[in-house]
Amino acid sequence: MYQDKLVSAGPARRWALGLGAVLLLAVGLGSVVTDVRAAGATVVRVGATPVPHAEVLEFIKPMLAQEGIELRIIEFTDYVRPNLALADGELEANYFQHIPYLETFSKDHRLDLTYIARVHIEPMGLYSQRVRNVEDLRQGAVVAIPNDPTNAGRALQLLQQAGLVELEPGLGLSATVLDIVRNPKGLVIRELEAAQLPRVLRDVDAAVINGNYALEAGLRPIPDAIVLEDVQQPYVSPLANVLAVRTRDKDDPVLQKVAQALTSQEVRQFLLERYKGAVLPAF
Repeated sequence: MYQDKLVSAGPARRWALGLGAVLLLAVGLGSVVTDVRAAGATVVRVGATPVPHAEVLEFIKPMLAQEGIELRIIEFTDYVRPNLALADGELEANYFQHIPYLETFSKDHRLDLTYIARVHIEPMGLYSQRVRNVEDLRQGAVVAIPNDPTNAGRALQLLQQAGLVELEPGLGLSATVLDIVRNPKGLVIRELEAAQLPRVLRDVDAAVINGNYALEAGLRPIPDAIVLEDVQQPYVSPLANVLAVRTRDKDDPVLQKVAQALTSQEVRQFLLERYKGAVLPAF
């Protein structure tokens, strides 16, 4: 009898009943797509390196959920793919890099990216498993530094701060190993991908490591670094790690809410309490 009624109902009725059966089956199977879209939430995909960036993003997830925003964190372990993924539309934003790196990478790869929030600074450190003082570095010691232009220049500035080398004046982050004018210990500088530096630490005399990779490797910038970058005025420093977006999206109200959450008083307190000086608020 049910079959007769279904046939006589016509194609539209049969389609509607069939769709209802599919929906009931999905509910019965415990479909994970509930949800937030059905509840009117907006999904924002943000690329980040694991520590501290992804941890900070996890912290603001509940804050954004109250605003109807589902934050999806996509983790990367290198400094190249997050900007390419952002430019290609695979992400709505990323949070892993400081301003000079963003500007240099965007120029070199012809990407139209900008930033909408300055969040924090991670002081770069010189680490060693062989000495506890820079004076104890041997003649001809091997020191590894990042190989990307801005972080290489930053690492060389740190070596100069430590009194290990002297650079041509006025170059700032654009300095390269070719700009070393004095090297009293005859240091051998090896340039390696930033993510590799914690892994090679036992094979070299010392390494200059970005704060995020140091933290991820279990190093504590305070007190493990034998020299720590002197970060002056974090609120105006160009070394602030930022929330980057495509330039055309910089005024997007949803992304602006993410920026507001990242620069909230709650995040400031989180950074200070969790990282104890290894990550400094830049807002």
